[in-house]
Amino acid sequence: MNSTLLLSGAAGNIEVWLDAPAESPRGIALIGHPHPLMGGNANHKVPVTIARVLQSMGYLVARPNFRGVGQSSGSHDHGNGETDDMMEVLRWLRSEYPNLPLVLAGFSFGTWVVTRVQERLHAQGIEVQTIMLTGTAVGEVDSGRIYNTPHPQGSTLIVHGEKDEIVPLNSVFDWAADQDRPVVVIAGADHFFNRKLHILKRIVTDHMTLVLNAG
Repeated sequence: MNSTLLLSGAAGNIEVWLDAPAESPRGIALIGHPHPLMGGNANHKVPVTIARVLQSMGYLVARPNFRGVGQSSGSHDHGNGETDDMMEVLRWLRSEYPNLPLVLAGFSFGTWVVTRVQERLHAQGIEVQTIMLTGTAVGEVDSGRIYNTPHPQGSTLIVHGEKDEIVPLNSVFDWAADQDRPVVVIAGADHFFNRKLHILKRIVTDHMTLVLNAG
């Protein structure tokens, strides 16, 4: 079942799209969407693809719209207010569904936000079940923006397109190498995984299967 709700945040309303599993959820998930000033929103095809996988595997998925997108109040805050709002959504999720494992996922600008969310959680002694990063925003990107993206903690999936025209693949390799983490590269894929979403879906499914089997 899919629905929306409005939560209250520091800048006003936070619009959240919810994807609920057919049965009682086995976990909760929070997904960050691409850059709001570049047309990014909670219903972008990449975060929706990830959400559908998680929903089918029994997770209650929250896809918030960042500030100034849809019915979310405020204006773009370069990841700062967006991180605050994601923490507010997470507080709501954890109050409604206590004691369930948490999955974080993000695409493009959303990876910058969810890695910062995980950084805050880690500082509070709260660990996530896994974090999944696709089209990770690191270093200098095509627009000239520079992302000093935090290193993820614990179980991590990093997926990138071989022909990503926004975030150079080598930048992601360098960032991941600092952590001794592998990067899953989809051959021929651009930043938006055009005509490659079925491969991304399979990679996310396989990763989550391993995570769940690990207990």
